[in-house]
Amino acid sequence: MRLTGLPFTLVSYPASTTTNPRFASFDLARLDRLHLPPALSGLVDEAPAGVETFLEDDNRGAVSPDPVAVLDGLPFHLSVKGVGSSVDPFASRPLESRDAARLSEDARVRERLLHPTVARPADEPERLITGERWLRGSPYGGQGLEHAAIALALSERAELTSVNGFRIAPVVKVAHFPGALEEELRTLHWYKHFPGRFAQEIRLVPSNVRVYFHAKSTIGHDVRELFDRFGLDSPVAAIRFETAFLRTALAMLTLFGRTLRPAPGRGGFAGLDFHDVWLDKDAVLAPDGSVYFVDLEGIEEVEVAREGVPEKIEDQIYRSLYEFLFGYEQIEQERVRRFGEGRARKAHFAALLEEALRDDPFLRLVPSPQTLELEVRNPLADEGLYTRFALVDR
Repeated sequence: MRLTGLPFTLVSYPASTTTNPRFASFDLARLDRLHLPPALSGLVDEAPAGVETFLEDDNRGAVSPDPVAVLDGLPFHLSVKGVGSSVDPFASRPLESRDAARLSEDARVRERLLHPTVARPADEPERLITGERWLRGSPYGGQGLEHAAIALALSERAELTSVNGFRIAPVVKVAHFPGALEEELRTLHWYKHFPGRFAQEIRLVPSNVRVYFHAKSTIGHDVRELFDRFGLDSPVAAIRFETAFLRTALAMLTLFGRTLRPAPGRGGFAGLDFHDVWLDKDAVLAPDGSVYFVDLEGIEEVEVAREGVPEKIEDQIYRSLYEFLFGYEQIEQERVRRFGEGRARKAHFAALLEEALRDDPFLRLVPSPQTLELEVRNPLADEGLYTRFALVDR
């Protein structure tokens, strides 16, 4: 499947990289690259290795329009995180080289920035990686090595794309910026310079369709176009798509429980949790309906005492519950619009849940006259830590 979106140009340069051991057996030498916007080409003394067209993917990401690999039986596309932003961080206007050049006190950097060696197509906005400290671990428009290393560590833990059923878009490589380029970029800052190492995440993603946020392609913006693009042209295809969405989204909502392990020496337990990343903006939808988390930099282990495990599990579900139901509801409304109603809302939802969780070892449904509960289990088979959450009220 060819992806759609706003195209833009990136210039690739040879780079040192760190490779995910899960992918070490593949020939990935062609991915030992930095992908920079043409506006930064004047800052690099080395000759480019190539010029490629990507599609915009959120603020500072790029994705290849055509697939480059098959994982889980699905086509995956090349994605690069940290390729520059086209928007001024402190104004609703484009971020342009002449404005960025004024930020630097280094005359040589200003001159090189104003004279790129690779021309940008006239119809494309400029993109820039700056030295402004944006997040604690990343520069504006780019990616910091600290965050990239967290994403790589989680990808190494996965069986290619799965951490106990939680689907991820894996980081295949982390590309490192040369020190001279880092120092030049560091001079381009408004208030606070980013002190860390610059990097890019080289990832594999099943699409560029997010659930609902500021990305150009989302379920919330145009679910009709989504049905057409993914070929959901029958009631059976739509039901299969909904079921895959429920199965994988619920795995995200229960990540802590399904990765629970003892934390020796502290009398507690550890599991994966989300920090400043969200289902609606940091996950993408595959053509089969499965949800894959893309922005992995905010997923790390947390530790809690035994008595705090149920509360952490419940908090994690509530954290993304609305986003989960919002995404499902958009898909369900379009299914009904195209193919007709069928069962009542809650009955249909419960039936889909039953099918979606049939083979999930960590989740089961517990019906009662008042509620439909979701029982969250754990890899330890510790029944004392099983937690029930009322998912549907009768």
